[in-house]
Amino acid sequence: MELFAVMRSEAFTLWEQAALWSVLGVAVLGLLYAGFLTVEMLRHDTGTDQMRRISRAIRLGANAYLNRQFRAILFLILILAGLLYFTAGEQHIALGRACAFLMGSIFSATVGFIGMNMAVQGNVRVAAASRTSFARALKIAYRTGTITGMLTDGLGLLGGTLIFMIYGEQAYEVLLGFGFGGTLLALFMRVGGGIYTKAADVGADLVGKLEQGMPEDDPRNAATIADNVGDNVGDCAGMAADIFESYEVTIVSAMILGWASFGHKGVIFPLLVRAVGVLSSIVGTYLVRTSEQARAAMHAIHKGYVVSAAVSIIGFCLIGFYYLRFPDQGLLAGWVTLGIDGLDMRPVWTTLVGIALAVAINYLTDYFTAPEKSPVQFVARSTQTGHATTIIAGLAVGYESSVWAILVIAAAVFASCLIYAGTNPTYIAYGVAMCGIGMLTLTGNNISMDVFGPVSDNANGIGEMARLEPKARQTLADLDACGNTTKAITKGIAIGSAVIAAVSLFNAYITDIAKVLQISYADVASMLSISEPMVFIGFLIGGAVPFLFSALTIRAVGRAAFLIVHEVRQQIRDPRIMAGTKDPDYERVVSICTQEAQRELIGPGLLAVLAPLVVGLVLHKEALGGFLAGIILAGQLLAVFMANAGGAWDNAKKFIEDGHYGGKGSEAHKASITGDTVGDPLKDTAGPALNPLIKVMNMVSLLIVPFVIRAESPGGWLWVVVLASVAVLGWAVLQSKRESPAMRKWSAEAVAGQPVEA
Repeated sequence: MELFAVMRSEAFTLWEQAALWSVLGVAVLGLLYAGFLTVEMLRHDTGTDQMRRISRAIRLGANAYLNRQFRAILFLILILAGLLYFTAGEQHIALGRACAFLMGSIFSATVGFIGMNMAVQGNVRVAAASRTSFARALKIAYRTGTITGMLTDGLGLLGGTLIFMIYGEQAYEVLLGFGFGGTLLALFMRVGGGIYTKAADVGADLVGKLEQGMPEDDPRNAATIADNVGDNVGDCAGMAADIFESYEVTIVSAMILGWASFGHKGVIFPLLVRAVGVLSSIVGTYLVRTSEQARAAMHAIHKGYVVSAAVSIIGFCLIGFYYLRFPDQGLLAGWVTLGIDGLDMRPVWTTLVGIALAVAINYLTDYFTAPEKSPVQFVARSTQTGHATTIIAGLAVGYESSVWAILVIAAAVFASCLIYAGTNPTYIAYGVAMCGIGMLTLTGNNISMDVFGPVSDNANGIGEMARLEPKARQTLADLDACGNTTKAITKGIAIGSAVIAAVSLFNAYITDIAKVLQISYADVASMLSISEPMVFIGFLIGGAVPFLFSALTIRAVGRAAFLIVHEVRQQIRDPRIMAGTKDPDYERVVSICTQEAQRELIGPGLLAVLAPLVVGLVLHKEALGGFLAGIILAGQLLAVFMANAGGAWDNAKKFIEDGHYGGKGSEAHKASITGDTVGDPLKDTAGPALNPLIKVMNMVSLLIVPFVIRAESPGGWLWVVVLASVAVLGWAVLQSKRESPAMRKWSAEAVAGQPVEA
């Protein structure tokens, strides 16, 4: 195929061709803006020799972990790229899908790797700036996060636009590979990073804070460096890859459904909306700043978000008004259209619904996790009566929050459907996909807010370990507190976007089956009634998978934390370390976290890829449809519960550490630490990892549709694949229950009453 040949076809007007080249230019502009911010950030002072030494240890640990992770999954990525070649009929589509898978994987890895490296470069500069200026420290921290945000925006838009410009109406078949690559990498980075960061965090808190009464980042705690490394590999690399794959997947689903409903206009419009989002994020993020007098970090961040939202809304309303005209259809009826010369503004209105959904989830997440709001206050009060009541209160907050979150998402989906009421079901599905596009319009801002959190947290840790002066420590503490709120908000956005993206992919699944069987969308949808036994069976299995996946990841954190606790206890027994005359062996703890995270990485990934394959091949397409519905429902409820319960426990602890209910060292504080350590693997490992899990399973289901339909006429190959997949899944579950040699040794010594040695 001649490169960009489809762009010269008569199907595209000259204006549309120019618009697509402009979208490509905006994607490049976003990347150039990220480069500009990188150069600007690296010019700032890096502080004292001790600060640089601490920052270098964090950077080396983070890079060592990611390098090892990429090596661990490289072989699997290459195998899957080869297998994807055989999932398409035409050779040029098959080759394009495999190459797009590699491109999506590389882009996702690039966002995580570069974003994390910028974060570990920015943290020491924020700490250095805190000694002289709150305003400068805020600007450095936020713009460091913006680098990752603009990489996500730029690479996501670049990949989707290039594939469409090359493949035209067949682009959606290639885009499946692009979305799958980004999604699978995000799953591995989320799972591995989450296990690493929470093993270190739990170990550091249980020994340092609870047993020894140490401050948060006391240099005598051997897990301190690993904890700071974990913030970067989990919250920076993991979250960036997570949002990036949501960004990719919503583009994929919108383009598939857009072509099925509006033709090429339905594909080009979401690309134009995304381009407007990149431009608005550039404007809004650059305006985030405050004065030395105001010191209003959260106000400045909200101001940038509001400016970006306003620019976006104006931009895509204007694009819709001038582009979404269908003169061959005459005047379009209905309150959702303007009825002027065939103008159809419904894609604009559903995009607005997505922005409203993002704002609503921001508010809900803030309400259930902010220290000053009543849910966290309820958890904080419960710490006065002990550890058990603290856990009970946090569970209640998490369960309630999941109900409100799913009601808001349901309202957004209902509004999107109402806008297209009375039309073809494909149009309704496209409306839901455009809701997802709108929700992630401000991806640059969202990731800026998220990465701001770990950058500020690391800077605060560097300040404490380097023993900076009180004024600087207060500046860093204020930025860290603000970062805790922004991290919680972006977790809510990530979960909500995962659900909307999954609903859109579910509709794309129906569209694909309709295409293969050459029947209508409505006919396929009628097969997926919950009253059908096979659909209901698939629904039950799909609803159970998020719980099994969460068990694997939480158990992994528990095992790794067991090793960290023992290691830190052993090192603290050295009186020279406790006296501050000898540095702990930070590298040993970093090594333990890295080994355990890599050891636990593959099992959850295999579950995500093989479970839909087994269900589809054995129980067929109807059961696989129910399976996807079960995953979406149970995964969303469980993810929100874990994220908000963990966030409430975390901020209740911080509220007490600010001097309430006895402050640090009190019994209430000890109870809050227990709540926080229980919540850590929920909010930073299992909960966030459910986002890519939901989307990986939907993407796999889309890719295997032809094989699932062919399996309805069973052959010998079918049972070979099924038995092999079941065997691999069984191995993964059993492997997750095996203790490491060190755990078995320490447990045996403890039972025998012998002294436990490292």
